[in-house]
Amino acid sequence: MNVEKTATAAPLTQEQFANLGDGAIAYVREMRSEDVSRLFPQAPKIEPGLQLFALLSADGTPIVLTDTRDAAVANAWQNDLQTVSVH
Repeated sequence: MNVEKTATAAPLTQEQFANLGDGAIAYVREMRSEDVSRLFPQAPKIEPGLQLFALLSADGTPIVLTDTRDAAVANAWQNDLQTVSVH
């Protein structure tokens, strides 16, 4: 008789889940200039209708706002952050 054993991990707490990837993982989010003030309340008024890119930490904390995706990814690399896709 061949019995396979599988390990089961304990579920993450809300705090553990929130800190998952903290300081190591970031993601790039495309956004319209009209939505910038929600993530970056200190940002100056920006012309409406512009496509921008925000680099966000794993927990959603805004890091930088740029006008190109490449600039956001470059900023992540400069800060030793691994970028991931979020769908």
